[in-house]
Amino acid sequence: MTTSLPFLLVDAFTTTPLGGNPCAVVLDADELSIETMQRLAREFNQSETAFVRRSSVAEFGVRYFTPAEEIPLAGHPTIATITALLHTGRLTLTGATTTLQLELLEGPIRIDVEAPATRHEPPQVLMTQRRPVFGSLHDPAVVMPLFGLTADDLAPGAPIQTVSTGTPQLMMLVRDHDALRRASLPDPASLDRYRAASDFFSPHLFCLGGATAAGDTFARHFCTPPDVAEDPVTGSATGGMAAYLWRYGHLQKPEFIAEQGHWLGRPGTVTVSIKGPREAIESVQIGGTGVVVVEGLLRV
Repeated sequence: MTTSLPFLLVDAFTTTPLGGNPCAVVLDADELSIETMQRLAREFNQSETAFVRRSSVAEFGVRYFTPAEEIPLAGHPTIATITALLHTGRLTLTGATTTLQLELLEGPIRIDVEAPATRHEPPQVLMTQRRPVFGSLHDPAVVMPLFGLTADDLAPGAPIQTVSTGTPQLMMLVRDHDALRRASLPDPASLDRYRAASDFFSPHLFCLGGATAAGDTFARHFCTPPDVAEDPVTGSATGGMAAYLWRYGHLQKPEFIAEQGHWLGRPGTVTVSIKGPREAIESVQIGGTGVVVVEGLLRV
């Protein structure tokens, strides 16, 4: 039996079509099996695909899949999902700020949507991620060569550590933009071997100083096939990066602008707010806007 489901392609963390990070959002996905969702994510071949479902504990449920696997939390699909729900009229703003819950794989998260000042601007979607968990420390002599770098390319006194605000990512603070630009795509087999023996989903390399004068940080995010080689703008990793930078004293204030994707021709901007003291961070909130670029009907 063929099922027809509406879907949208949404560019997240941008106000400009074909910027930011694209995400496929499939609506009315309640009857899709995990296997079918995984196969569809491979078919869409975006860094992530979101499947919106009914929820008994939140306004909406959603599951996130890369082409290779399901992940518990992701930032740019969250921005894309809320943008798609607003665009299709399934979610209506109720005031200056609309608050709701999204049920993810491991439970609900809080979403706040700020109404735009004018009808020509997109709403700002704010996602409160999980309380940060600081995981394993990694040996720079082992990790840095995976990216064509040396231990000297790390920022002084910056440990390499797994950090999770919902999805564990490998956090690597490099010395400057030059080191970040010189970082090369890792050999997939070598990175997969290291991942298999470790505790992270994918590596996030970043430095202080934005790609533009408006930014405070700039980053690159690497993956292995069949996932995209380099993810343009990453929300979950930005949350982990924020927790890392705040805990280790690399930020002077708990609000900043993260930039990513400019060297890929897909510039993106993420607003970040950290709550709690450095030694006991309570949560990280990331925010951004989305733009719908494709609407269609999926036949399964």
